[in-house]
Amino acid sequence: MTIHDAPTRPPARRPVSRSAQRSNRQARDHQRRSRRDGVSWFGYLVLTIGVLGALAPLYWMFVVGSNDSSAISQFPPVLVPGGSFFDNLSFVQERVPFARSILNSAIVAVAVAALQVFFCSLAGYAFAKLHFRGRGVLLVAVVGTMAIPSQLGIVPMYMIMSELGWVDSLQALIVPGAVSAFGVFWMRQVVIGSIPDELIEAARVDGCGTFRTYRSVVLPNIRGSAAVFGLFTAMAAWNDFLWPLVILNSPEHFTSQVAIQQLRTQYTIDYSVVMTASVIATVPLLLLFLLAGKQLVAGIMEGAVKG
Repeated sequence: MTIHDAPTRPPARRPVSRSAQRSNRQARDHQRRSRRDGVSWFGYLVLTIGVLGALAPLYWMFVVGSNDSSAISQFPPVLVPGGSFFDNLSFVQERVPFARSILNSAIVAVAVAALQVFFCSLAGYAFAKLHFRGRGVLLVAVVGTMAIPSQLGIVPMYMIMSELGWVDSLQALIVPGAVSAFGVFWMRQVVIGSIPDELIEAARVDGCGTFRTYRSVVLPNIRGSAAVFGLFTAMAAWNDFLWPLVILNSPEHFTSQVAIQQLRTQYTIDYSVVMTASVIATVPLLLLFLLAGKQLVAGIMEGAVKG
């Protein structure tokens, strides 16, 4: 072997200084932050566009309601609120007792939401944790009723209300809406996902009966989901139109949706007046969502984490 055939050693790597390592680490962190900030700004942009798209119909409704009836057919469209909102509101109150109808809707919505939260959670607890004969068959029957259109029950329900003497009364809106198949199924799934069987057994060992277990163990653990369910139930009861239109006859018993329908005449519709009433009927729901926003988010996050 000659000196030229000797194996060559790779050049030694120079040790990287601490300052260079720190600079590389800072550069990588800055690059990650830049990508994360870019994604965040894009997400904020998408959310902003979505919020503006959701608020646009409400703003347009207020613009039309604060102008005269010609504003809805003008081109280019009117985009600035006018000064006729309170005049239109006075006309609405002259045509129908609209303040009373708002109160009626609030009574019905609160009562239906409270009753559904109680009865549906109670039934959901029974289907989830109690063992009794025919539980599976009864659950299938309850869930199967969701496939039946609600319009099919209007005539039989009207006949029942007539026999009870409840036609043209608010209890005809509250009592039939006190429980729903969807609510029972929803609360059953919530109880199954939120409350382990060991907790129920521990309550029974401590001497709790069935209802006391429901009150002391079940309700506190499903409070967030029950609040979400109650919120959406109240919104559905507030916006219900067909059944109140059928069962109510007197203006003093009208709900807000029926009162708005009464603003149209036989041949014409004053859209500015209708939009004014619609704005007033929407405000309570917006306030409800603003006041219950934290509870709503907490309930949704609770279901997402436990699911």
